[in-house]
Amino acid sequence: MQQTIKIFTVTESDAGLRLDKFLALQMPEYSRSEIQKFEISGVGNRESGIVKLSEKVKSGEEYKVEIPAVKTCNLPLTTSDSRLPTPDILHEDNDIIVVNKPRGVAMYPGAGRENGTLVQMILARANLSCMGGDTRPGVVHRLDKDTSGIVIFAKSDAAYRALTKTFAAHEIVRKYIAFTWGVPNWTGADITGNIGRSSKNRQKMTMLKIGGKEAKTHAEVINAWPRNNISEMRCTLFTGRTHQIRVHLSSHGFPVVCDPLYGRGNRLGSIKNPELLEFVREHHGQMLHAEVLELNHPITGEPLKFKTKLPDDMRELKDILNG
Repeated sequence: MQQTIKIFTVTESDAGLRLDKFLALQMPEYSRSEIQKFEISGVGNRESGIVKLSEKVKSGEEYKVEIPAVKTCNLPLTTSDSRLPTPDILHEDNDIIVVNKPRGVAMYPGAGRENGTLVQMILARANLSCMGGDTRPGVVHRLDKDTSGIVIFAKSDAAYRALTKTFAAHEIVRKYIAFTWGVPNWTGADITGNIGRSSKNRQKMTMLKIGGKEAKTHAEVINAWPRNNISEMRCTLFTGRTHQIRVHLSSHGFPVVCDPLYGRGNRLGSIKNPELLEFVREHHGQMLHAEVLELNHPITGEPLKFKTKLPDDMRELKDILNG
């Protein structure tokens, strides 16, 4: 794809603005930091040549903006990537792709996982915006490796910019299903508290009285099995912090079943149901599933809603609990 050239003329209403602010108003799809990387020059009624973004614009002046061609992703794909299983695609168009991520699959390459990630599964079949970086193309939010459910990726740069703003402003609905240890004495509760990295274990996040980032989760009990000391909860995120649901539920005494990081120790000795005992022994990924995602399409503005069924392992757990 070749570079794009745009020319803008300053109107009387825009006169006196800084050039960078004027251009940001003309190109709302780009951030100011992106605009700073474009080649900008004066043309027509503006003395030609390179200009400064800090200067004030005058009515009638014209500015030429040269937007670089969209770069291609450098994430290497191997022959084996073409043989990766096709992800369950819930929706795809020119700008976005929405998939149902399976448990046990990492979102993108990182330390100790170079291949077989969800990003590589998608890149083997479709293009993604490179604005997320070489190893995270199209990624605007993430799920933990052992959390299943709905993930949206940006295919176009315009969609990436818009989705990034949507998630930052929390203009979305995200609901999860979690099976937890413990049966609360409430049917619904708002869980709040800042979350930050643990000073004792850098792999873990924790609730903090000072520092961290504000976090809010609404938890609703939709099923309970007191004999097995397990509940099924629907959790709605009002913020999107790392491990938020796992940390919030565990800190209030309801850790997610089979969570190796926040599960609060080995519970095998307290499990009386032999089928449940076998299930917990064999499963090592938290029973957490991203069930619902609602947002407006980043380009068309059309309302979108996606909902998925529980994965096989969580349905198996529910069958065991129901006897």
